[in-house]
Formats: sequence, structure tokens, C-alpha cells
Amino acid sequence: MELSQSFYNSRRLESLVENQTTYAMDQAEMHVFETHQEANQVLLQFHEPVLASMIVGKKVMHLRDHEAFEFLPGESLILPSDELMCIDFPDAELNRPTKCLAMAFNHEKIDEIVEQMNLAMPKVDSGEWRFTDYNFHFTNDMAIHQLIHKLLFLFTENHPSKSLFVEMSMKELIVRILQAESREIYNTQSKSLSNNNRLAFIIRYIRENLHQPLTVEELSKKAYMSESNFHRVFKQELGISPVNFINNERLKLAASLLKDPNRRIKEVYMECGFNSLSYFNRLFKRTNALSPKEYQIKATRNLVD
Repeated sequence: MELSQSFYNSRRLESLVENQTTYAMDQAEMHVFETHQEANQVLLQFHEPVLASMIVGKKVMHLRDHEAFEFLPGESLILPSDELMCIDFPDAELNRPTKCLAMAFNHEKIDEIVEQMNLAMPKVDSGEWRFTDYNFHFTNDMAIHQLIHKLLFLFTENHPSKSLFVEMSMKELIVRILQAESREIYNTQSKSLSNNNRLAFIIRYIRENLHQPLTVEELSKKAYMSESNFHRVFKQELGISPVNFINNERLKLAASLLKDPNRRIKEVYMECGFNSLSYFNRLFKRTNALSPKEYQIKATRNLVD
């Protein structure tokens, strides 16, 4: 992700630390921050819920109830209203500034979108959709990355339909963020939730049976749903289809197994439930940008180093 030329043509550089350029609209504000020199313990706070997303460089974030963590390009952070951020910029330089965007959402607009979600796509067994009220740090998936990039462009664009474009993209972004949060909750709490939540039970079952054939037909029966309803509900709450979720879990298991230099590729793909080596190779490379063998060699080299 990179800033457009129109941004650089219009912005004023007034500070070397967290130089702020703001684009305000009724439903949200987009702030772009640039830091051109090393700095520590810089404080920042917004009075509305905020999506922060790194563009270039690295920050070290200090938030309440969290150990300090690195905030890197490709990652985002949802912060509730009035959350105080304390930020370090260890690598910022005059010719290599750190760049980050912060999108502050209007509370009423968020409530409106969440209400629409609860009416149009109610959750199964697990209450209602609600916007994040804690610090949620996550890696952008492709859809969220593209939406953030699109909104960054729209806020800096001069177009007569700009407000409508922003509203539509912002609505989709909020839906996808809540699905990403739901996916994270199921990923980390499926065991504790599985007794009272059908999707949590299915996710736990998938993880415990990755080496076995898994079909939507079988999973839908275990969830006491029709296949079509199971597929719809699963994708609605997690933002991903059951088949893609299964493949992702298998690929994560494969990546962990390949860190052992003594593992043979054939053993790994079969242990992870794939029945085709070519299909496994294709999916693995698409996800990790390396073939399984290349990944294993790199992982082994990193262990030695």
C-alpha cells in the first residue's frame, strides 16, 4: 500500500514526528501520519473508535492490558473510543519515514451498520454482532487490505460521489472486520465454546480431524443444518467458506510440520489430509509464496541461524 501523488501534492509537512494530514467526512475521518525521525513515547488518542493500519515502516505500540508489540505493514488495529496509544518509532528516518493511517468511525454509523448485520445476517447460537470494544490487533486479509487501500484513495480523491463511495466501502470494511474478529474468537476459543455453539464445535472437530477426509455434507450433519444453510452461516460469521477454512487449517499444520528438516513432503501432505501432491503444492505456494520444499529449507536455515 502506498500514498497517492495527490496526497503528497496537497499535504503540508509541519512536524517531523506524527505529521498529521486529515480528511473529514460525516461518517468518518481519515488521518495519515508520517514520522521522519526516531521518537519514543509519542501519545495519541481519538474520541471515536479507530482503525489504525500501517503503510510503511514500523511502530512499537504500548497499549493498556498488552505487552509492547511491533506494528508492521499489512497489519491493522481496532481501538475503542478514547484509547490512549503510546508509540515508539525506532526506525524512522528523514528519507524513510514511517507512515500509518487512522480511520475514526462515527459511532452512529457503526451502530447503524451493526444493526443491519443483526437483521440481515444473524449469528447462530452466539448472540448478536457488536463492534469491538477492546484492542484487536490482526493481519489484514486480502479483502480488508484492498478496502483500506480503496478508502485511502477515496478520501484523498475529489469526486462528486465521494461520500456515497466512502459509505459503501466503509460498510463492507466494518462487516469484514467483524467477521475477522469472529474468526479469531473461534480460532482461539473453539474448545471452550464448543459445548454451546455449533460453529465452535465444528471448528474444533475440523482441527482434530485434519488428517481425515472432511466434507461439507458431513460437517453440516454434525451441526444439524442443511448443507446450504451450514455453508451460508459459516461464511456469514467467519467470512470464509468451510472448504477454504479447512484448507487454511491444513496449510497451517503443514507449515508447522515442515519446520522439521527430517519430514518428507509426501508424509506432510498426507498427514494434513491432502490427497493430491500437486494440489497441496499449488495451495501452499499461493499462501506462503514458497513451495513446500523451499519453505522447509528456509525454515531449517532459520533454525540453524
